[in-house]
Amino acid sequence: MSDNEMRADVAVVGGGNAALCAALAAAQGGAGVVLLEAGGEAEAGGNSWFTDGAMRFAFDDFRQLRELLRLSDEECAKVEVPPYPVADYLADLRAAGGTEDELMRTLAGQSRATMQWMRDSGVKLELVYDNQSHETADGKRRFFGNLNVRTHNRGIGLVGGLRDACERAGVVVCYETRACELIMQDNKCKGVVAECENKKRLFYAKAVVLACGGFEANETMRAEHLGEEWKHARVRGSKHNNGDGIQMALAAGAAKAGDWKGCHAVGTDFNSPHAGDFSLPGDIWKKHSYPYGIMVNKKGLRFVDEGADLRNYTYAKYGREILKQPDATAWQIFDAQTEPLLRSEYRHERVAVLRANTPEELAAQMDIDREQFLKTLSDYNNAARKSTTKFNPALKDGKSARGLAVEKSHWALPVCEPPLTAFAITCGITFTFGGVKADAAARILTGEGEVIGGLFAAGEMIGGIFGGNYPGGSGLMSGAVFGRIAGVSAARARAAG
Repeated sequence: MSDNEMRADVAVVGGGNAALCAALAAAQGGAGVVLLEAGGEAEAGGNSWFTDGAMRFAFDDFRQLRELLRLSDEECAKVEVPPYPVADYLADLRAAGGTEDELMRTLAGQSRATMQWMRDSGVKLELVYDNQSHETADGKRRFFGNLNVRTHNRGIGLVGGLRDACERAGVVVCYETRACELIMQDNKCKGVVAECENKKRLFYAKAVVLACGGFEANETMRAEHLGEEWKHARVRGSKHNNGDGIQMALAAGAAKAGDWKGCHAVGTDFNSPHAGDFSLPGDIWKKHSYPYGIMVNKKGLRFVDEGADLRNYTYAKYGREILKQPDATAWQIFDAQTEPLLRSEYRHERVAVLRANTPEELAAQMDIDREQFLKTLSDYNNAARKSTTKFNPALKDGKSARGLAVEKSHWALPVCEPPLTAFAITCGITFTFGGVKADAAARILTGEGEVIGGLFAAGEMIGGIFGGNYPGGSGLMSGAVFGRIAGVSAARARAAG
């Protein structure tokens, strides 16, 4: 065999959560595994590196959560975590617009077992105290939004924990190796062609797992499938998620699946980079505390119901609404009442923030229609003052502002207590919803529903799980669930010959 050829039982394309889970599961199944990562070692990890590490999973009672996290009696006494049955998880996925019911059932049904597998493989888990709970009158922390657990040290800890597990399992990692073509023979995948050090290298394998993300970092594909305006969106994660895996699978006969016009997109700080910066690890730019204030565009108008639902169920679709605004720009406005509730990202030293003691002083600093902004704020405050419902940040409190062109359904406190703060935001795209068609065994399918032998998918590659919206934390969970399934399936395919 030449220096430009390598053989393995299983080749995994990608380097984030889904790919690492696939590589680990395949290795644990007895396969010899090579993982092809387009980035260098210093910028490996895909979108997962930039995440908060929170993962949505189903559990029937607190006992199951306690066992997963191995909580002490003291810790248990301090928290209140509502159960989240599989049926509720599935209902949330369906409500968000997923179309592949078998895949959604698999995601919800396998979520807790996958979390246990990750924990047993060495990934450290913890409760998300800071972003997903509020203190109650009796001193407990009440968790909300069914997003209760994350990996220790967030996305960095997730990637690091999985990398360590893969290393212990004997997975070989090839960095700066960009897969560009599948080796196909008689409708079966026999390996991958990759570019490495300006040379083509052949990786022959009995099974291939594609887990290298969507096309969110590909400006041309964004414009083609999402719309021309998406050229202007910031890319929140890896610059390497440019649709290569999807294109390779389609060229091999895979069918498209899912919402190719949809994506996960959020409000991100106006000072955020145009693509994920590995020198600034973690998700430090997101701006997700909007339910406790108001959002206005440069015309001085509100354009969404900031309190339509808990943040976990609206943040991934509001990025699209921000992109529609003039210059793809908006402002989030808060006051002294709610500033203590703002997520930690709002206090990062590089955020785009303005402060003032009066609305007039604030407006004078903003690039905005000042007269309209002052009217919008006054009208909103007057409507909010009419609600006598008690404000409760831990649940949908019904404290509303009615009679406005855009009403606010919950958490409608007047924005009036100085100092006032304004955070400039734009749209950041996280991942795309359109992908390839796969079954519950993570096998890639043709348009006729036939299995493409030896070819599997995981993570953002799989279409149909998410549609017009997205329940927070289900992307990482989907990557882990189907990564594990793909790895198991690939190891079995290799054993079958």
